[in-house]
Amino acid sequence: MPNEVLCLRPENDFTRVGAPAPSTLKVHYLSPDDAQVGSLLKQVQALVIPAVGKPLPKELFENSSVKIVQVTGAGVDRLDQVAMKSLGIPIANMPGGSNQAVAEYVLTSALVLSRRLMWSSHEIRHGNYSAFRSRMLADNLAGLEGQKIGLIGLGVIGLAVAKAFLEFGCHVRFYDPMPKDLGLATNLGIELVSLDQILEESDVISLHVPLLPSTLGMIGDAQIRQMKSGAILIQAARGGIVDEKALAAHLQVGHLGGAAVDVFQVEPIADDNPLLLLTGEANEKLLLTPHIAGVSRQSFTNLFRGAWENVERVVVQGDKPKYQVF
Repeated sequence: MPNEVLCLRPENDFTRVGAPAPSTLKVHYLSPDDAQVGSLLKQVQALVIPAVGKPLPKELFENSSVKIVQVTGAGVDRLDQVAMKSLGIPIANMPGGSNQAVAEYVLTSALVLSRRLMWSSHEIRHGNYSAFRSRMLADNLAGLEGQKIGLIGLGVIGLAVAKAFLEFGCHVRFYDPMPKDLGLATNLGIELVSLDQILEESDVISLHVPLLPSTLGMIGDAQIRQMKSGAILIQAARGGIVDEKALAAHLQVGHLGGAAVDVFQVEPIADDNPLLLLTGEANEKLLLTPHIAGVSRQSFTNLFRGAWENVERVVVQGDKPKYQVF
């Protein structure tokens, strides 16, 4: 049958947010571990996958009939770039669909950590209302207005995060060796500076780079040492960009004011991850979330509709895909 598509996420994911597959496509919905995946890839014209999940081996795509692999998010690190290029199978992602959700996450995390909102909730539940209120007042905690925000990476998500902080009266700067829209950044008043300046001068640092050989372990012990005492680090990019052992160590000794981590080198997070072993105040300064920074009903609707439109563009209309990554 023409226009067949294999999708490795449940149909309900799409229908519950009002983004069902178009009637022009015949979609097979399977679990990634289903034994039929390999055989179906030899008859379908497209594969649709979530950005998060186990790597897909190149052997799956050998002798396949797939014309496009469409990722329903931004990350494409589940796929072997060299192998897919050699097989001539284009990979497309959906950049920008979760911009607002990630911006909300980053801004909220910065507020929760800088104002100690989660920490104070725990203290009140343990009967320490008056003592902790007095401590918060004595520590002269800062809000976001006037704070120096450093963004590492200024793609479409980084720009959305920048705009959110600007609305709160923050001073936003960024580091990106290959900025895609320097003109827009300049118009917004966002300054391009060195990585050293971002690390040494920012009150809040947020990561927005893809996972590449050049970004693996990008923020390690040396980089965290460069950060200002009391600075906040927000990791909502891809697992592996931050050295989690180094981050835990600097939280434990009190160098950082806080950290929010949404993505991990191993997912689900391993029981022996050093971030789970923090004690005392270091544990109170850490916000952990299960890779949901870009997840909201609205973001899923945007991502899924765009993904189906791109698949339809290739499979039904015979056009080249939009958002081709490689």
